[in-house]
Formats: sequence, C-alpha cells, structure tokens
Amino acid sequence: MPSRTWIAVAVAGALAGVGAIVFLVTRPQTGPAPARIRAERTSALYAPIASRRDDPRPLSEREVFGSAAPASSGVTMERRQVSMSADCSEALWGSGPTAAAAGCAQVVRASFASADGGVSGQYAVFDMPDGASADRLVDALGSGHGGGFLRLAPGQPGSFDAGHSRAEVRALGHFVVVNWVGPVGDEGSVDLTFPQVALEGLGRFVQQRVLSATG
Repeated sequence: MPSRTWIAVAVAGALAGVGAIVFLVTRPQTGPAPARIRAERTSALYAPIASRRDDPRPLSEREVFGSAAPASSGVTMERRQVSMSADCSEALWGSGPTAAAAGCAQVVRASFASADGGVSGQYAVFDMPDGASADRLVDALGSGHGGGFLRLAPGQPGSFDAGHSRAEVRALGHFVVVNWVGPVGDEGSVDLTFPQVALEGLGRFVQQRVLSATG
C-alpha cells in the first residue's frame, strides 16, 4: 500500500479516536439523583439466570412493558416513551455508574406518568454479563448523591422533581432494574407509594425468565 494511503488511514483512525474521546469528555457528568434510594443485590432466587451465557435472549419492549399500563390501588402509570440501546452509558451520568456498566449489552427503559399528571417516573433494565457485575452497578447507583445515577428518560418532563423522588435499584440475576418515581412541578407532598408499586410489577419478566430456565 502506498505510503500516502497508510498516512490517510492513520489520520482517519486518529480522528475517530479523538471523536470518541471528545464525546466522552463532553457528555454531561452531572444530573438528577433521587432523594431516597433503596439498593438490593441479587440473591440465590435468581441463580438460574445469574449469567447472560445461560440467559442470552435479548430483551424486547413487549417482554418488559407488555401492553397494559401498570397499576396499583387505583393508580395507573401510563407509558410515555420507550427507548432501547446497546450503549448503556447513555442512560447514566457520573463516572461511578458509567464505569460499573462495563459489559452491559442492552438498556431498555420507558418513561411513565400518572393519569393525573402529578407523578412521573421511569423503569430501566440493564442487561449485565452476570450477577457480580449487576451487583457492582447496583452499588454504584445506590451511592446516590454526587456519585451519579440515571439520566431522565426520553419523555420525562423537565419539571420532574428529583429532590423529592425515590428509587429502587435491584440486581435480579444478571439484570439490574431501576424503578424511579417523583412528583412533577411543585407537587412535593404527593404520595409516591402506589406509583412505585405499580412500576415494580414490571419486574414480572424476570420471574418468567427464571421459570423458563428451570423448566
């Protein structure tokens, strides 16, 4: 290959590398964080799906979110927008969670709003290599303030009040699920119990995978 061609290839590669570095450096490293976080590592209940090798099927929108709006005690959380990506770091901010997401194959998440518009939330699922890596991501997300957390999901309002919000972060085998709800605008005193319970029901897909793995 002529030397000028080698030079052109080298320059193109260098520019691509610089572009990736610029993207990582300029991606915002701050964002909202919940006022309260409950974090839980995986357990023996999810041993049948403790590794992606044993549970390789990719997640789908229908599997995680189904067709019906999640509800609890008369509170319905209506789905707003679903996003799926192989770049798990785009759903996160902060160096801790971003680093802990290494090896993540897929993130599936959706934004939700209560029927009256007073509560907004998101439900996110990260497909990690195994239970140990899922636990590391849970630990990083569970550190909360200053350490990084999820970015607002597409479709969540800018008036989402993270300062009065709460989240549950759980490792379930090789999956990490995040259930995050909060008031919208100045509704800081709103009861978040049933909106969060409604979204928690979306975790049924994990139980179905466990049953499939043991059946």
